[in-house]
Amino acid sequence: MSASPPTQPVSSVLAALDLLQITIAGSVLHVRLNRPAKRNALSDPLIQQLHTAFVNLPEGTRAAVISGEGQHFCAGLDLSELVERDIHSGVLHSRMWHAAFDAIQFGSVPVVAALHGAVVGGGLELASACHIRVADTTAYYGLPEGQRGIFVGGGGSARIPRLMGVARMTDLMMTGRVFDAHEGLAVGLSQYVVEEGQATAKALALAARIAQNAPMSNFAVMHALPRIADQSQSEGLFTESLMAAVAESTPEAQSRLRAFLEGRAGKVVKGS
Repeated sequence: MSASPPTQPVSSVLAALDLLQITIAGSVLHVRLNRPAKRNALSDPLIQQLHTAFVNLPEGTRAAVISGEGQHFCAGLDLSELVERDIHSGVLHSRMWHAAFDAIQFGSVPVVAALHGAVVGGGLELASACHIRVADTTAYYGLPEGQRGIFVGGGGSARIPRLMGVARMTDLMMTGRVFDAHEGLAVGLSQYVVEEGQATAKALALAARIAQNAPMSNFAVMHALPRIADQSQSEGLFTESLMAAVAESTPEAQSRLRAFLEGRAGKVVKGS
């Protein structure tokens, strides 16, 4: 087994984000939510710091992992900061969350979430903005907004139904139902379930593998694939043709294809 790359220092901008622990090893950035005493509840400053982190990725970053310190990934909105807002302020507050999570979903690198403990409310909204989700067996999912008298505001209504469907999300929000890790895997909230304490290691391993892909291929999956899914079939097929032409025309793609044709690249095998 190859040794993990050494951890490198991060920029002063990232080092100043006190609600996050950020490290980089090789080409993989690791962002840890760092409010364990609050179950990593999402305060406005934490949302702003996440936004700052993902629009200031170090040069050479090709994938990222988001995890949570302590016993939980993220227990959702920090209700202690919930204040009375007029409609205009409420819209602006929600749009601030949208901007931060858009910087994750539609940023420059793929993001893997390592989930454990509570993945609730805004924490599930954050996880749904990532591209791949790895849960350990302690993870559980809920959307308690219905019981709190509020509604999702961090993009959950747009992202979570694409993972689990409108009917299942309705059930969670209206009844307070909670899914465990295996139920979450079955309905599409994660793509992997691992043993307790192993989510971060698995997420980092996946991120390292993803980082080896051609950047334009990763970009196409991140940016084109979800948009094609929203288009009509005829529009989607045309967009696919354009994206395929762009991706295969890059020097890196041409080099990788030559390597495969010349027998210098591995073939797809079962279990790979």
